[in-house]
Amino acid sequence: MSEQVFLLPDLGEGLTDADIISWLIDVGDTVAVDQPIVEVETAKTTLEVPSPYAGTVTRLHVKAGETLAVGKPLLTVTATPEHAAAEQYREEERAGSGSVLVGYGTADTSVGRRRRRPRSTAPALPPRAAPLVISPIVRRFAREHGVDLTGITPTGAGGVITRSDVESAIAPAAASGERRRPLTSFRKAAAAALSRSRSEIPEATVWVDVDATALWELRESTRESGGPGLISYIARFVVAALGAYPVLNSRLDTEREEIVEYEHINLGIAVQGERGLVVPAVTDAHSLTTAELHEAIREVSERARAGQVSGEELERGTFTLNNYGAFRVDGSAAIINHPQVAILGLGRIIDRPWVVQGEIVPRKIAQMSFVFDHRVCDGATAAGFMRHVADAIENPATAIAQM
Repeated sequence: MSEQVFLLPDLGEGLTDADIISWLIDVGDTVAVDQPIVEVETAKTTLEVPSPYAGTVTRLHVKAGETLAVGKPLLTVTATPEHAAAEQYREEERAGSGSVLVGYGTADTSVGRRRRRPRSTAPALPPRAAPLVISPIVRRFAREHGVDLTGITPTGAGGVITRSDVESAIAPAAASGERRRPLTSFRKAAAAALSRSRSEIPEATVWVDVDATALWELRESTRESGGPGLISYIARFVVAALGAYPVLNSRLDTEREEIVEYEHINLGIAVQGERGLVVPAVTDAHSLTTAELHEAIREVSERARAGQVSGEELERGTFTLNNYGAFRVDGSAAIINHPQVAILGLGRIIDRPWVVQGEIVPRKIAQMSFVFDHRVCDGATAAGFMRHVADAIENPATAIAQM
């Protein structure tokens, strides 16, 4: 038996630190190789880190809620040195193979993204005095308010910590009139990206009110049969408009003073997930039918809400579609997702009085806002793009027939 110190590994995305969300084990527990031991949050994703050693946990070097730099001690295990997987870990780490986590190896090079191996089937762990929180909502609520769960006396059945327990712990801090919370790695990365966008891009915004009645009726006519949703139709119209105005599906190379237009359209979909606003991309959206776009958007949105999208998916977008109407607001001057050059937002669709052939009638009206980089195009191009999308929304049957 020997004592082994497990250092926080490079998680494979060039990140320098990670936030410790929650420990999955405690001092005195017996762990197996490749058993998940801690849940961490990086600037790009949330994941469970597996142990490279088997043995008994003798020390946790960092508390939940703290930030740990890569290469710093994570935990100490009185390990079983003859375990083959542990020795493989040490050899690969010394060789610099990139397989710095057991379960995140480089053996299968045919797959472009890292895959998590199944949880270990090791025997059940012995009882421990760790805080029992069944609801992930309660755990997240505590984390958001900087509450250490280990210091809470549970009142729920079976010793479970409830939301009211967390609220009671928050109350004394609130009474002081000030509460401080450190930025998570994700919020730090988001803040840096948004600040860069606002500081580097001379953006301009245009708006248009759109009569979406015909599109609404088309959606309702196919709802029972599971037809595409409104955002899927609009995504299809956006893709078509980008084909007509390709300069908006580009990036600006400031060093070479060139506009780089992409041959493909990776449509970023803004999604409010558990960790905040993320923009995963639907790859090659221009090659998909409306029905295929619907399935792709639904699938990537569900994973984004659960915090399961990869860093690659968050970085590959070439244009962003933002449905802020889902939050019951009408308009927004969004921030461009650097290095993209434009973002289209859709507000809520509501009944409003509208003039049709000289008569005031109720119609389904939505406001669209379009933010673009004024360095790559002028207002005429932006207006042309907006009208292309708006005309398709107002006359969807004609637009779809021409695609």
